[in-house]
Formats: sequence, C-alpha cells, structure tokens
Amino acid sequence: MNEFLWVEKYRPQTVNECILPEQLKSTFQKIVNNGEIPNMMFTGTAGLGKTTVAKAICNELDLDYILINGSEDGNIDTLRNKIRRFASSVSLMGGYKVVILDEADYLNPQSTQPALRGFIEEFSDNCRFILTCNFKNRIIEPLHSRCGVYEFNTSKKDMQKLCSDFYQRVTNILQQEGIDTNGQMTDVAELIMKHAPDWRRILNELQRSSVGGVLKLGMLTKTDASYDALFKSLKDKDFKKMRLWVTNNIDVDSSVIFRTIYDSMYDKVESQSIPQLVLILADYQYKDAFVADHELNLVACMTEIMANVEIK
Repeated sequence: MNEFLWVEKYRPQTVNECILPEQLKSTFQKIVNNGEIPNMMFTGTAGLGKTTVAKAICNELDLDYILINGSEDGNIDTLRNKIRRFASSVSLMGGYKVVILDEADYLNPQSTQPALRGFIEEFSDNCRFILTCNFKNRIIEPLHSRCGVYEFNTSKKDMQKLCSDFYQRVTNILQQEGIDTNGQMTDVAELIMKHAPDWRRILNELQRSSVGGVLKLGMLTKTDASYDALFKSLKDKDFKKMRLWVTNNIDVDSSVIFRTIYDSMYDKVESQSIPQLVLILADYQYKDAFVADHELNLVACMTEIMANVEIK
C-alpha cells in the first residue's frame, strides 16, 4: 500500500472486487473456484480492468506470474528470452506459471505473434498465457484459436449498476485518502457517468483534482477547454498552435484523443465533413498501433483534419 498512484494502490486483488458485468465476473469466479485457468485473451477498450482481472486470478490461485508489456517489450528476442527464462524455471508457488502479456495487439503480426504461438505450445506443460488487447482484430487467428476469448463489453443495462458500484468504491477511496470532497459528490457522480466504463481514467482524474487534500473538480473543465483550443487551431488552420497542443498533451493516450474528437464531432464539425473525419480518425488510430513516433502520427492526423474537415 505504499503506491502513490491510486489506480495501483487501490487495484482490486480478487475477482469479486473487480467492477465487471455480473455475467463476466461469474465466469472468472468459476475459473478461480475450479483452480485451473486456460490460455485466455481479454479484449476491450482501455481502462476496463483487463490487466487487473488477470492479476486478480493469479493472486487468488497463488500462481507465480510475470507481466510483459507488448508495446514496450515487443521485440521478438526480448520476448523470447523473458518468456523462456520465466517458463523454464520451477515455480516457487508450486504448480504452473502464468505469463500476462499486456497490450498484445502491439506485437508484430508478421513475426512476434507467430512466434508467440510457438511459445504457447512449447511451454504448455508448465505455463499458461493471458493476453490483453484493445483491438482483437489485430491478433492473428492462430492465437485466437489457442485462447479462450473474453470480451469486456458493457451493455447499457449493466452500466447503471457498475457506475453505482464504482461510486461506492470512489467514496471509500476519498475517505481513506482523507480528501475533503467540498460538497462535490454530485460532480463525482457526473464524472463517473461521463467516462464510464473507463474506471482507470476516472480514478486518475479524481487524484489529479485532489489538490492539497481538497477535491477541486473544477480543474477537470480544463480538459474540455483544452479540446476547444485544439478545434480552434484546426478551424483557423494554425499549424503551430495545433502542434503545440499535441506536444502539451503527449502524455494523453492517443486513443483517448481520437475518441474525444469522435464524441465531439456533432458539436464541433460541419455535418457534411463528419464522414471524412470518421475515416481520418479510423485510419490514424489503426496506424497508431504500429508507428514508432506517436507524436508525429498524431500531428499528421490533425494536419489531415485541418486540410480536409470543415470545423464549426
């Protein structure tokens, strides 16, 4: 509990603590109760708890696991060495080991993903694999066939209960951290409804707004104002200001930026330009999984929007 980041400090340690649709939670709970996990692939958008569930299952079953990030350790030699070193040794916990391969959709589909297929087969006696990805279509079919695919989808019917459960979780976190909510719990509820089911983003936003032990959700309006500035630079075709905006927001996940622009398009973009905007966003979001320089890719996307989309 010495973690500074709330998303790590209060990460659920059991499946029951995870904020999930009931059907999905019961499925994972059955896996824990059976005491045996298959090779699995968790797919869904960012912040839904895919990695958290993978860790929780391993924790509950007292399994020795390693977490490998596909976007950082995607080199085939690095991946092979890490997996082989881990899987070939005896587990200190007893039983088999688990490789959690986070962001597996960032792995090269021509080289690394086919090699991963071989790893799954080679170490099947001693090791299980849990892959997480945002886009399952970027994972090659042979990996789909070797893993049970679990989709972290949230229906509108589930959303109300999940938001209510997360509101209770957030309330407890604020109390434990000694944060003065300053009469803003209604704003907290609105924040949850706005960004659900991206639980990670909600918790990060709340921590960022808890300055000096006092909750100041007014700070969150800066995010919306920031996007207003982006749209203004696009409308004015001011490349310098647009590039500065990208540089200042480089710590924001590109998928969040693409999604925010997509969600704002009816208010910010002329109706005849909306189809073109959708095509541009889809194209650059796909490219973002493979490019070496994400800032350059984002600037290129904004440049194409500036040239081809009419902003209100």
